[in-house]
Amino acid sequence: MLDSVKGFGITFGTMFKKVNTESYPEDKRPTAPRYHGRHLLNRHPDGLEKCIGCELCAWACPADAIYVEGGDNTEEARYSPGERYGAVYQINYLRCIFCGLCIEACPTRSLTMTNDYELADDSRHDLIYTKDMLLAPLAPGMEQPPHPMRLGTVQDYYAGAGNVTATVPGDPATDGGGGRA
Repeated sequence: MLDSVKGFGITFGTMFKKVNTESYPEDKRPTAPRYHGRHLLNRHPDGLEKCIGCELCAWACPADAIYVEGGDNTEEARYSPGERYGAVYQINYLRCIFCGLCIEACPTRSLTMTNDYELADDSRHDLIYTKDMLLAPLAPGMEQPPHPMRLGTVQDYYAGAGNVTATVPGDPATDGGGGRA
């Protein structure tokens, strides 16, 4: 009998409290700084892709949500500073569990996670993000790949050398006249 009275006491105590209602999606609350949201494929400062098509992210994914197919760079068509690049890159957000193991496996820090959490859609096909949807947008001073390396040698890219700065082709102030720093 005493337990029933306690239960009713809790019920009546909460009935008259103010309801905490969030007005989502009109009022979007900020996420935590280390929130694991949508993935992003990063670029080097001149626009070349950081992804080298090594497929380590796909191997590390416990949900088998990532598909990578590597391609070979040529001097005429260079997408990344190394020998290879990610020719096909897909993340299936129907399978992704947002664990971040793919981020830890990436040797070039090409893959990172943003704070974007709105991934709902009516179509299953639209939740398979391709390379075009995942690549970071081009910032000012970047050039759309394929193009020759503008920042020096491959070692400069991966070592983070101090002389590595963005260049704008044809601009003598940043290009050095020869297209390579």
